Amino acid sequence: MFYKTDSFQEKTGLLVTEKILSVIKSGVTRRHLLIGAGACAASALSARHIAAQPAGPVPLEHYQRVYFNGQEWAFIMAAVARLIPSDGRGPGAIEARVPVFIDRQMITPWARGEDWYHQAPFNYDAPHYTGYQGRYSPAEAYRIAIPAIDKWAQENYGNIFARLSAARQDAVLEQVQKDGVPIDELRSGDFFSFLWQNTKEGYFADPKYGGNYDMVAWVYIGFPGARASFLDWVDKDNVRYRLGPVSIDGQRA
Repeated sequence: MFYKTDSFQEKTGLLVTEKILSVIKSGVTRRHLLIGAGACAASALSARHIAAQPAGPVPLEHYQRVYFNGQEWAFIMAAVARLIPSDGRGPGAIEARVPVFIDRQMITPWARGEDWYHQAPFNYDAPHYTGYQGRYSPAEAYRIAIPAIDKWAQENYGNIFARLSAARQDAVLEQVQKDGVPIDELRSGDFFSFLWQNTKEGYFADPKYGGNYDMVAWVYIGFPGARASFLDWVDKDNVRYRLGPVSIDGQRA
């Protein structure tokens, strides 16, 4: 008999009921009835458990951003995909969901520059190794730099960064890194330093911060993650670590 139901759980419940009724009509013993009912109930519970398994992450194009607007998000998606491409030996920044990490970082005290010195004068000609000098926080730098880079890309390559070919995106990023893109009160190389730093952090940080989804980067490099004890491996030099990584929250890859 076919039952039209609204859910897998309802259909399973009807099938269990039908099975019990058929057993009763067949005149089997009470013991057989209990065994059969128990098996059916276990099957139903198992089915409900399977149906309740969490789905995968929301696709990046549907992710609910906490800081970036649409133009900025398109730039971040395209930029990190070139910094750590998906066609390399390991997972790319997109597979590791690095854009999610960067978006979440923009609402942290670090991105707001709460502990930074913001008073002029600033020496914009100082070497990059001396550190960042500027009035803008990292979050503000992203907001100011991305439209300026898109404008420069439009003027020099005919389209905004996210819509360029991979080769032209690489060329634009190279100019950004070399301070070759004019941005008001901000060196493009300083912005590139923020972008590259955050991309690496999102790729290798614990998954609880939004990136390194499913610990794909840790699995790739053989990093054990947040395991509490390595006593069994102290004396094993030059031996590949066999156990998979564990996140801070206790998840296993």
